[in-house]
Amino acid sequence: MEQIRLTQFSHGGGCGCKIAPGLLSEILSCAPQGFVPPELIVGLETSDDAAVYRLNDEQALIATTDFFTPIVDDPRDFGRIAATNALSDIYAMGGRPILALALVGMPIAKLPPEVIGAVLAGGAEVCRDAGIPIAGGHSIDLLEPIYGLVAIGLVHPRRVKRNADGCVGDALVLGKPLGVGILSAALKKELLDARGYARMVELTTQLNRVGATIAELPGVHAMTDVTGFGLAGHLLEVCRGSNTSARIALRDVPVIDEAAGFARDGVLRAPRERRRAPLRHGEATLVHASRRLAGGH
Repeated sequence: MEQIRLTQFSHGGGCGCKIAPGLLSEILSCAPQGFVPPELIVGLETSDDAAVYRLNDEQALIATTDFFTPIVDDPRDFGRIAATNALSDIYAMGGRPILALALVGMPIAKLPPEVIGAVLAGGAEVCRDAGIPIAGGHSIDLLEPIYGLVAIGLVHPRRVKRNADGCVGDALVLGKPLGVGILSAALKKELLDARGYARMVELTTQLNRVGATIAELPGVHAMTDVTGFGLAGHLLEVCRGSNTSARIALRDVPVIDEAAGFARDGVLRAPRERRRAPLRHGEATLVHASRRLAGGH
């Protein structure tokens, strides 16, 4: 029996399928903004990682959703990567997840139940590691497979870390090296070896739970999750929201060794993704922190 490759059903991989920021802004500008209660601490204003709603003086609810098409062929790994990516938005706001709902769209006529079940099992495995249940969800029959989560978390209202609170003089700290998007492109072209694949899965299934701890440090002003729009795209959102500018020394940007090699060989991304930054989907948390905290680097 021929092995099923999940990526063959996808026109693009992972967060690379996101609508480009400029087009998304144009689309949203055509939709009138709905009711905005005073309890909504974070909404649509700065394209932040999640919405935050104040419940009381001690608790605020974080709500986010994230799903995408396969970035890898292994169904369990796909489920793990997608679930980790969704939960990262909670950590990027400085909170901790408390539960999740699954979002599942699969080509039922083309994928057997055991493959779809393995995707769900991978997502459940990550949620167990995060200490939360998958308490429900929604499923539909689609031409392309998608999987992700609605993630709900809690944070103290004073510890919410928006992407718009960066300060002049802050240092930028990345939680993980970049380049997973390049490895994904290499995988789709059957150029990625076992070592590179293992490195990619290791990084994309590592929960960014340190974000909740970092948010409690007084020197940390802003955080965001670096995924589909790359370091440049997400940093631009931070700078625009914070009314600041940023200076990056490329030699100081951590990059996955295998990804750097593929980039030198011209393995970057599919033609439809050329408006994206080449180092995308790094699954890193970008921290705007005082230089004293970051050691001046």
